[in-house]
Amino acid sequence: MMTESILTAVEATRETCIECHTICIDTLQYCKTKGGKYMDMAMMSMMRDCAEMCMMCVNMMNDGSEFMGNACSLCAEMCDRTAMTCEQMSQDPTMMYCAAICRKCAEHCKAMGLNSASYFRRASLITEDAF
Repeated sequence: MMTESILTAVEATRETCIECHTICIDTLQYCKTKGGKYMDMAMMSMMRDCAEMCMMCVNMMNDGSEFMGNACSLCAEMCDRTAMTCEQMSQDPTMMYCAAICRKCAEHCKAMGLNSASYFRRASLITEDAF
């Protein structure tokens, strides 16, 4: 049985991952419109990967996957690296906002990765409709 605090943590992490996904995609589009130094393929790839990993975490949380903690730990690492990349353009408020949201997501995902043992898939709770 999950405690209310675990459910609250899962929901906060889910919401933060959704926000990070959205901001990374929006920032990626912003970079495409700016051109020049913003068209750094490594940075753009990192933002895309970060966005995808965030959505994977959301899906795993929604499904109660036993691998959610592992996914969240990887997501935290990817978010931190994306933040570092965005922070290289410290003069740009859009890039700094993306970095801040990535850092926030990394914090939530790190905690979820460490505490996921108490939140895992239970075969008795899964129905055919889930697949």
